Amino acid sequence: MFFKRTPPTPDAQKIEPVERITSVLGAGIIWHGSINGTGGVRIEGAFEGEIALRGLLVIGETGRVTCEHIRANAVIVAGAVRGNITTQKLEIRSTGRVWGNVVTTAFVTEEGAFLRGQIRMEERVDLNLEPPPEGTPSEIAQAESLAASTGLFPKVTPLPPDEAPSELSASPRKRRASGKS
Repeated sequence: MFFKRTPPTPDAQKIEPVERITSVLGAGIIWHGSINGTGGVRIEGAFEGEIALRGLLVIGETGRVTCEHIRANAVIVAGAVRGNITTQKLEIRSTGRVWGNVVTTAFVTEEGAFLRGQIRMEERVDLNLEPPPEGTPSEIAQAESLAASTGLFPKVTPLPPDEAPSELSASPRKRRASGKS
């Protein structure tokens, strides 16, 4: 009836640390398309399309997502999701509603949460995400133009050693008059 739980093997896949939110689709916004890339995304509006995200996906209480298959490292649902979810960690809050099948390694739910579909717990989940880009062409061009331009940042000249503030003393140093010339 009860089984002793075996400790996870050392090569078991670790859940990546949750990132902070870097992009928000605000309430009142309706978006059709795809969200791909790296970073944290919060959806408070309506989204329809494809989501393949290396990072955190939060569907807020006012968020409505229709997606055939959501793939993200971590997903928090406080709004409504229609579609299948593959993630390393899924959390459905008390206001969250999910219509679709779930594949995950960790699952958290609050009282009042709704899930209509099957949930399959796995030891490892392969998200089949593309490797993170080194930088988009526009980011690379912007970095090159910043490096090439010299007038954007003022030149900084270091203070001579005898005028540099001491980081060890709490009060400013007073110069002593010396008889040497």
